[in-house]
Amino acid sequence: MTISLHEASVGVYVPYLENLAGLLDHAAAYAAARKIDPAVLLGLRLAPNMYNLRQQIGEAKRHVILSCALLAGADPLTFPAGEPDIAELKSRIAATIAFAESMPRATIDAAADKEVVFTFKSGATRAFTGKSLLLTFSVPQFFFHVATSYDILRHAGVDLAKKDFLGPPRAPAGN
Repeated sequence: MTISLHEASVGVYVPYLENLAGLLDHAAAYAAARKIDPAVLLGLRLAPNMYNLRQQIGEAKRHVILSCALLAGADPLTFPAGEPDIAELKSRIAATIAFAESMPRATIDAAADKEVVFTFKSGATRAFTGKSLLLTFSVPQFFFHVATSYDILRHAGVDLAKKDFLGPPRAPAGN
């Protein structure tokens, strides 16, 4: 049995982006119940030299957008600069899901041996094959940022459990 690059990218990203949006729902409810400005939660970080929650979510979205765009040969989705609130972050997650789902399955599946170049925020670049970009860089990066977002909220006292990170059981792709 083989797994397609589309299944390993879009098929993985979308449910965990939906779970990430759910984590933001928990954060908003927690902030409202405790009369905390939600911006306080978005500014939290696990260590002084780590990204805050808002940035972790931004990086998770960025890896989805850039990897899908590179694999599909498309222009990446962009968002305006600024410090989005919870509602705007959820809107951006929804737009990221729509973008990923709009990428042609056949084009992504055919990109395994395609050379792609990832550009870092610093402007530095790194060449990959489509398969190595996805499996050794973008998916691990994505999960790092989603897990760190969960960890920040959990550390802040938001009532979360592993099921909030993993989400509901899902049918296998194609069913």
